[in-house]
Amino acid sequence: MTKAEIATIICDRVGLSKKESAEIVEVLLEEIKGVLAKGEDVKISGFGHFSVREKNARRGRNPKTGESITIKSRKVVTFRASQLVKNQLQED
Repeated sequence: MTKAEIATIICDRVGLSKKESAEIVEVLLEEIKGVLAKGEDVKISGFGHFSVREKNARRGRNPKTGESITIKSRKVVTFRASQLVKNQLQED
């Protein structure tokens, strides 16, 4: 599903224009990204929990050359679905 498809669904269900719906989707996603960039969690009741975690540096290898390399530490976003979402997935 794309942002445009989400905006179309909002437009159809709420009755806003496509432009307004697209702006709502854009603002929502920007807010979520901003909160995650600060290192804070995002919890959406009935949907899930986004959080940022630190991955430590680790040893790896270049698959092309086989050379051993160090992969730098980094931050990653994780998502845990709510029990409601998990249950809905099992019903299908």
